[in-house]
Amino acid sequence: MLYLIGLGLGDAKDITVKGLEIVKHCRRAYLEAYTSVLTVGKEALEEFYGRELILADRETVEQEVDNILKDADFCDVAFLVVGDPFGATTHSDLVLRAVKLGIPYRVIHNASIMNAVGCCGLQLYNFGETVSVVFWTDTWKPESFFDKIQKNKQNGMHTLCLLDIKVKEQSLENLMKGKKIYESPRYMSVNQAAEQLLAIVQNRRLQGEELEVTEHTLCVGLARVGAVDQKIASGTLQQMSTVELGGPLHSIIIAGNMHPLEIDMLKLFAVDESSFGDNECQRNN
Repeated sequence: MLYLIGLGLGDAKDITVKGLEIVKHCRRAYLEAYTSVLTVGKEALEEFYGRELILADRETVEQEVDNILKDADFCDVAFLVVGDPFGATTHSDLVLRAVKLGIPYRVIHNASIMNAVGCCGLQLYNFGETVSVVFWTDTWKPESFFDKIQKNKQNGMHTLCLLDIKVKEQSLENLMKGKKIYESPRYMSVNQAAEQLLAIVQNRRLQGEELEVTEHTLCVGLARVGAVDQKIASGTLQQMSTVELGGPLHSIIIAGNMHPLEIDMLKLFAVDESSFGDNECQRNN
């Protein structure tokens, strides 16, 4: 049996009782280590679970999946995922491969950033399509995600923006040379994401585009959701470009139309409460 087990968002103790029982008795347990991270390392998880974990990076999961599924048709193998197992398409691919090989599977769900963002007070059923914001380079500055944010805004919906994670990534030079030399991990922060969004706003404005999202649009920055030191800040997109929320992981929400209760909740985390009195912010333009 292949078990896909969600670990939640905070630390080692966020695993469910059911998930922990399975982890303890499995023949092998893999820790997926590239779509998200916990606030504690592999060693802390091993100590709490009372067993060894095998680190599964992107290369292992995407190119050596047969090793993960080996013998899972007659012994139990656990695949541990930060958050919920189906937060990334890679894990759907793992399930499809298992089914193709005749290996049964079971999913143990847990909290995910997709539902935990409700901690800021915005109502989950008012969210539109989720987008990913990637690190720009000197030669690659995609803006397609901004169109989805604009569409959500036009429909009055909030947008959860998941921010880029670079773990065990190779530079273009080393990739072309076939050298397995990896860059240091990088995690996009709320202020970095806001700076890129502001640059897109400026570009679109220069092109004469009518914008749903501007520097005055209300946003919410979140860091380390689910951890004891989680941070939340609300304010305009311009204010988000200077906010400092500490270590990873970060997310940012572009607010749509808001119920008065949502506004009252966001005021609890306001960088400057006067932002909520601005007419443009109140109209959520």
